[in-house]
Amino acid sequence: MSGKWYTVALASNAQWFVNNKAGMKTGTAVMVLTEGGDMDLTFANLKDDGSCFRATQTAQKTETPCRFTFHSHVWNNDKVVTIVVYVVTIVEVVNDDYALVHIIKTKEGVSAASILVYSRTPEFSEVVQQKFTQLALEAGVLPDNAVILPQNAECPAV
Repeated sequence: MSGKWYTVALASNAQWFVNNKAGMKTGTAVMVLTEGGDMDLTFANLKDDGSCFRATQTAQKTETPCRFTFHSHVWNNDKVVTIVVYVVTIVEVVNDDYALVHIIKTKEGVSAASILVYSRTPEFSEVVQQKFTQLALEAGVLPDNAVILPQNAECPAV
């Protein structure tokens, strides 16, 4: 799994995705497995205004093979923190081609599933597209909420 990947497809019924899917484009993800078995993740997406959205996270391995977890903290206007829990499962990976990933995000007791396709190139095969569609349907994602992301330029290196 280590190395550079392109986020080429995404499916979710989560409201944030439904509201923003029309403007989403491919981005990059760099994944590095640590000596302890955790996964360091770095994401970058070039925005329409030319700026870059970047995020980093370390996902901790679990006792279940190919499953990782991480937490984030969200502050509201009253300075109250909400903990968001992510469970990331690598469903299928062909290391030199693609990875199918299932994520469950839980915030304030409400969970939403997302299915992602990571590819070593900005394009991916019809066979992988079919696997993505099937996995999204199995996760309960509505067909309209499964998107092949349009290609995008990459963020400059930092």
